[in-house]
Amino acid sequence: MTPAELDKFRANARAALLAERTPEGHWVGELSASALSTATALFTLHLHGGHPELVRGGLEWLKANQNADGGWGDTVLSFSNLSTTCLCWAALSIEEAKDYADVATKAERWITQRIGSAIDENLMRIGRGGAAAINSAAGASAALSKAIADSYGKDRTFSVPILTMLALAGRMPWKHVPQLPFELAALPFRFFQVIRLPVVSYALPALIAIGQVKHTRRPSWNPLTRIPRILAKRRTLRKLREIQPSTGGYLEATPLTSFVAMSLIGAGQRDSPVVAEGVRFLKESVRPDGSWPIDTNLTTWVTTLAVNALANSARFTRGENRSPRVKRAEFDERLIRPWLLAQQYRTTHPFTQAAPGGWAWTDLPGGVPDADDTPGALLALRNLEEPDEAAVAAASSGVKWLLDLQNRDGGIPTFCKGWTGLPFDRSSNDLTAHTLRAWWAWRDLLQPALQQRIDAGTTRAIKYLLRTQNPAGSWAPLWFGNQHSAEVANLVYGTSRVLKLAEVPASVSLSPAFERAAAWLRSIQNEDGGWGGRAGTPSSIEETALALEGLGNREPTASVCDRALAYLDRATARGTRFPPSPIGFYFANLWYFEKLYPIIFTVAALERVR
Repeated sequence: MTPAELDKFRANARAALLAERTPEGHWVGELSASALSTATALFTLHLHGGHPELVRGGLEWLKANQNADGGWGDTVLSFSNLSTTCLCWAALSIEEAKDYADVATKAERWITQRIGSAIDENLMRIGRGGAAAINSAAGASAALSKAIADSYGKDRTFSVPILTMLALAGRMPWKHVPQLPFELAALPFRFFQVIRLPVVSYALPALIAIGQVKHTRRPSWNPLTRIPRILAKRRTLRKLREIQPSTGGYLEATPLTSFVAMSLIGAGQRDSPVVAEGVRFLKESVRPDGSWPIDTNLTTWVTTLAVNALANSARFTRGENRSPRVKRAEFDERLIRPWLLAQQYRTTHPFTQAAPGGWAWTDLPGGVPDADDTPGALLALRNLEEPDEAAVAAASSGVKWLLDLQNRDGGIPTFCKGWTGLPFDRSSNDLTAHTLRAWWAWRDLLQPALQQRIDAGTTRAIKYLLRTQNPAGSWAPLWFGNQHSAEVANLVYGTSRVLKLAEVPASVSLSPAFERAAAWLRSIQNEDGGWGGRAGTPSSIEETALALEGLGNREPTASVCDRALAYLDRATARGTRFPPSPIGFYFANLWYFEKLYPIIFTVAALERVR
């Protein structure tokens, strides 16, 4: 690729990214349609009643997007999986789905192959015969329940909702649905860390609603548990309403909102305001093709990614120990900076009790502040025009929020400091590296007390990253995966994000680790010049761009760089088309793809290479 060709490629990619801005100056993006979300939403609307067009549209979408093997994945580009296929199978139990018997039969066959052909006949009987058939097929339903539970281990955040929907659909006896201790939600929040709930911190609405439907349908015989649940019912329902955002959607997420609404309907609470607001959210978030995404948008996240990608340009001026600045010609500071500042949480969050100071992934009220979006916002604010007093104050609050979140092991968790030990409350490499970059982008502008805390936190975080580096040199992330790998974790994403720490002077003690990481990345480059999520996986635009940007901090060899650029040039038609790949993980390991990821990551890589 000649310099002129590279400039053309870069200009096209930048133009594609800038063209995606809203009139307000930020980015919204578009999340992939989700079979799982569509199944849960249409089933909830069926239970609520009075929404035939939406239910029929969802069924049609499921039929049109069933995989050839009979199952469904989380996206139209995903492999079939047990959780999503079971939820779609449950949705196909409703009266409106009687014309979709062939679709349900294909799904049943996929499920029986997944959990064992010996119970094929019994599982078919469950699907077609109602309660009597379910009871006669106890072995099949027990095997299915166990397979779903085993998919998530000790974390019941998602396995219990799946089993609940199967039970509400008549596909599973209630005895195989574990009882969630919803009565504990009546306790003050400070007790949750001591209790160590079997669900992660963001799932309080599901804990309450799903716990109540199980209690209603199959109450405990033990008075020591049954009576407290009876006494806690009204109080926890009030809490459920208190924490429901104005949009009606918990976390702006279709699956979580659907599980809450369907459970309350199943518990005899159809007329609850929580159900009414949840149904309103589902009606307002359906797409023209009849599908639903997993979440309304990732607006704040993709906006900060876009700003920070454009800030990679070597043409932007650099001050000593400062990040490059985005040129005023491309961003109207009167729009983008005030918008970002307005997304910062300034009150305690009702779900996680997170202190003020963080940012969430969306600009909608259902978001939750977290330790990936907060560093992203801090970096974007620093990469814009020279900060004013308001920006410094916001940064001080955000930096403190992240410092207070740091776990004892030195790493950074997603939402809460060591609530349960489940994935989103454990430390992770990508969040830790992202946080370190944000701390040091602002350190010199903060008060001495915060500088001292940053220095101490940095020492602990670097020790954490040294301990968690894999022997081959890679780092595993939390929020990104690769479906072509049995181990799922996207090591290319995790490693590339940690390698960006090379920009931070305080990371000098990580230099030997960085060299091993860069060598590992170079060693797994595919023959086509691209990268997948780890060795032996197919190349994608996103992963190739991530690897190239990460290696840009370690002076990649010319052949590595040229081959990667050639792959990206071919895959994007020189920056004019960007087909996405499902590399994103949402809550409970739900796969998704985002339209802007391949554009943003390509721009970031090209700016770094240039």
